[in-house]
Amino acid sequence: MDYLAFEQPIADLEAEIQRLEAEQDQSADAVERLRTLQRELRDISEEIYGNLSPWQTVQVARHKDRPHTTDYLSLVFDEFVELHGDKLFGDDRAIRVGFANLENNKVMVLGHQKGRTFQDRTENFFGCAHPEGYRKAMSKMKLAAKFGLPVICMIDTPGAYPGIGAEERGQAQVIAENMYEMSRLPTPIICVVIGEGGSGGALGIGVGDRVAVLEHAYYSVISPEGCAGILWKGAEHAEKAATALKFTAKNLLEFGVVDDVIEEPLGGAHRDHHSMAARLRRYFKQTLAELAKKPVDQLLQDRYDRFRKLGVFYEQASQEVAEEVPVADDATQTVNDQVTEAVNDATSDAASS
Repeated sequence: MDYLAFEQPIADLEAEIQRLEAEQDQSADAVERLRTLQRELRDISEEIYGNLSPWQTVQVARHKDRPHTTDYLSLVFDEFVELHGDKLFGDDRAIRVGFANLENNKVMVLGHQKGRTFQDRTENFFGCAHPEGYRKAMSKMKLAAKFGLPVICMIDTPGAYPGIGAEERGQAQVIAENMYEMSRLPTPIICVVIGEGGSGGALGIGVGDRVAVLEHAYYSVISPEGCAGILWKGAEHAEKAATALKFTAKNLLEFGVVDDVIEEPLGGAHRDHHSMAARLRRYFKQTLAELAKKPVDQLLQDRYDRFRKLGVFYEQASQEVAEEVPVADDATQTVNDQVTEAVNDATSDAASS
């Protein structure tokens, strides 16, 4: 088990517990000592994971042992048949998609795939999809709608692939098209952020009737390093950016960006893949049952209304919200000030021209 820096107290206790268990001492004192350490381990794990900072949440979301899409495909679903290619350019391994069974439900499942070994990560572009990946996803989602199958999307990417080739093949355009087509796809869509949910790379498969996030995942307009590089000119300010971005599960639920937060096993999903998969399976089954009761017209209208409610669109509404929102912390205020300055500059330039 690889431990993160803030998990050192947990590492120390687990090492002591393993030492006592290896000794196989069955005396009353040894058994009581073991029970005491196990209680302490649970208490300190609850304290640490109940008070993670935004940057610590990012570290957990990126943990190398955290379950990926392919892990959930084998643990959550009863059968999976992968589909390949976008019929235009190629097969992007950063997005996996195919037919699956979930007990009595036949579904189309897709999600980002990062890989574990360096070779796998390289082949999967570290979970950063190219345009052909998003085109593949969209064509398969349309196939699902044709046969009346619900769609399940699992999001886990730091962002879309930023290379020149991806831009030449229409990265921004295909993400925008995916968002548009998903908004009117006549079948239920469930989206869950299982790790990282970064920028347009996440939004490319993120428009659904229900959008959920795992307890220690994050969903953001940009990665902390990207934000820090733009605003503070250095990735060393990523921790400050993570705090300012307000992208943890608690923030997302409060702002209405997600509908549900799925609780993870104590210590994070990377500590118990099977338990996390069981919770995800229950969520999928329950949500599919709820969405199946809605007529298609109502489903599409509710989906449209859900995303139209995000954000503020009118100056009067902006003023009302500003009066109600408490004073931001220094990091958040810095971001707000710089964004406001940029908007004012752009407005002045437009007016003068």
